[in-house]
Amino acid sequence: MKPAWRSAIRTAVALFSIPHPAYAAHLEPGAQHAFDEYTAALETRIERQHGSPETFIAVLKGSLLDRTRTLEQLKSGTVIIESVLDHPKPVPNGLIHHWRGAAYISGAKSTDMIALLRDFNGLPRTYSPEIQTSKVLWERADAASVAIRMKRKKLITVVLDGLYDVQIRPLGENRGASSSRSAHIWEVEAAGSANEHHMHQGNDDGFLWRLNSYWSFQEVPGGLVIECEAVSLTRDIPKGLEWLAAPVVEELPRESLAFILEATRNALAARAAKENEKE
Repeated sequence: MKPAWRSAIRTAVALFSIPHPAYAAHLEPGAQHAFDEYTAALETRIERQHGSPETFIAVLKGSLLDRTRTLEQLKSGTVIIESVLDHPKPVPNGLIHHWRGAAYISGAKSTDMIALLRDFNGLPRTYSPEIQTSKVLWERADAASVAIRMKRKKLITVVLDGLYDVQIRPLGENRGASSSRSAHIWEVEAAGSANEHHMHQGNDDGFLWRLNSYWSFQEVPGGLVIECEAVSLTRDIPKGLEWLAAPVVEELPRESLAFILEATRNALAARAAKENEKE
């Protein structure tokens, strides 16, 4: 399996008939350290944000009028997706990507979101085709370790096996939060074949080395607002191929977050509809 920039390399070669070296990637300790520092600062900010109902959802920012307009936009059915960074943040041999998105679900409650987040075995059903399989390694009321196989497609298909540490926290009667931190991510070579195997972690094509996701959700009149911030670490872009690879590398995190938000919204809407039928 080759990541999107490998496809870009092949395209460039076909167009210009130029020789090219191997574009393997390696996760540098400095990149890992930078990612850990970045996510630690983000978690501090989110913890502070959760200190007040008025600041609990980051996209509902600004003046009362601004917050009201944004909420109306969400209630109209719009899924808001925004880049927290102007551009991916360069780190040694890598890039940090940070995207935020939010959606509204009429009739849903915070308990619905908590139930959905805790349904680890149902992840492939909710998030197919991006999530292929999931397996709980251990679980307690507020935390779990989950093995997840993901498949991502953008020009080519890449399969990734990851271990994630998940925490879920109700925060009062009408809001809550969740975090998912990648402990390990392996790129899978020859997925689905007899020769399937993990590439060496951190010494692969660099499609995805780390992925942390943070959910915030809060009931508002009529329903529930959900928000997800996703931070990922990938390899950098080979020099000379920025014009081909950059659009792909920068679009994938946004597209993945948009898919996750839409799938979550659909699952919560289905739950809310079933609850309304019971009533």
